[in-house]
Amino acid sequence: MSDAPALYCLHASCVRWLGRGVLLRGPPGRGKSDLLLRLLEAGADLLADDLVELEVRNGRLTARPKAEPGLVELRGQGLYRLPALSNQPVHLLVDCRQRLVERLPELVLEHLLGVALPRIALACREASALARLRTVLLASPVATGSP
Repeated sequence: MSDAPALYCLHASCVRWLGRGVLLRGPPGRGKSDLLLRLLEAGADLLADDLVELEVRNGRLTARPKAEPGLVELRGQGLYRLPALSNQPVHLLVDCRQRLVERLPELVLEHLLGVALPRIALACREASALARLRTVLLASPVATGSP
């Protein structure tokens, strides 16, 4: 039996912003790269663009680049190298969507490698996506169920 940690690789981008690890995932064309660039402009630290490897360290989900660290693809401009983190605990999972349908969704937890993470849906190409993400990271959610 191996003691090697379980690894999970996914097509996603990951940054550290406002002291928290944020994992952006979604099918091509949903705005992951667009939001990633806006996060970097807002002071986020890059961990990975496009391929992220996840593992559990000390009970926390931790991300690291799967491909060469610091490479960012700018569609129409090519590949560019930026400074990048080597690993980062993940605190929030963002599902990039074309549009949001549900007005007041319940808090969703998703388990990755046995670790529960809060998950939100976000229309990542919308002008308000960065402000919405900042609010989710800094504010406390209010329960929307019956009192």
